[in-house]
Amino acid sequence: MARPLRIQYEGAVYHVTCRGNEKKTIFKDDYDKNIFLESLSDGLKTYTIILYCYVLMDNHFHLLLETPLSNLSEFMRWFNITYTSHYNRRHKRSGHLYQGRFKSILVEKESYLHILSRYIHLNPIRTKQHEMASLPEKKKYLRNYTWSSLLGYKNESQKDIFIDYAKVLEAYGGENREGRKLYWEAISHDLSMGISIKEKVIGGSILGSDTFLRWIRDRFLPEKSREIPAVKRLRKYTTKEEIIEALCKEMGKGFDEIKKEHGIIRQIAMDLLYRVGGLKGTEIGRMMGIDYSTVSQGRKRLREKLKRDKSLAKTIKKIEMDLSF
Repeated sequence: MARPLRIQYEGAVYHVTCRGNEKKTIFKDDYDKNIFLESLSDGLKTYTIILYCYVLMDNHFHLLLETPLSNLSEFMRWFNITYTSHYNRRHKRSGHLYQGRFKSILVEKESYLHILSRYIHLNPIRTKQHEMASLPEKKKYLRNYTWSSLLGYKNESQKDIFIDYAKVLEAYGGENREGRKLYWEAISHDLSMGISIKEKVIGGSILGSDTFLRWIRDRFLPEKSREIPAVKRLRKYTTKEEIIEALCKEMGKGFDEIKKEHGIIRQIAMDLLYRVGGLKGTEIGRMMGIDYSTVSQGRKRLREKLKRDKSLAKTIKKIEMDLSF
């Protein structure tokens, strides 16, 4: 199996997850969870890591952290070995505890840190056990879920000493009573309306704006590395801004004008945003002000036209060439 892409730099922020091997439990009881958190706290100090939030589940965990020293892999290697050693000794077992290497998503701090923290804090109610639970029941469960940093975001008296609450709470008015109140209100709104994150992750590796993706691509994904599978997967994504600019230039029309059309140009836009931009049908639909099914149908009609119209294929190829990097 190919190694996952690890883009590391000073001040990088990551959403890190690790699952139990064969989806088995990694915590037998509260004692294991306490040892896990003690080891985590030690590692944060040793490797100068800033932790913004965490959630422990029976068979996996989530961390949202920052690496001032560009040392994510070094920290996670130490941390996972340390906890696995404890678990194996205590439960008289041997072998791997986790399912492969840890997974990490590089996160644009300014745009997504506070939103992603809420997404992670909702994890305890994303189980079959809570699928049919009422909104009040879900709120009560989250308020009382011990193994999450959410408690410290909601109540100052329940803060963990190894969590940096201030940066996330900046977006809600600061680390004060009002900020904590607004943060919990945002969580409650997410419980009711949902929060969309997964579909915004590009190439399974990056969560950020078009500007952030372009910066990462240009700085950390040089042409000489293009044959690495994870890099190829990321480099194929051109930002939607670049796609729209190239399309408008070729067609001699503004994007607002293209969105209002019902013909071939709009179909080309939808197809490029899907294939070259890596956007999902629902995202393209929102951009165009149409239903996602219309996106799928439009791309299907375009494919049929391409079989008969060679000049159309040349036009699309020209736009793709303009977008190549």
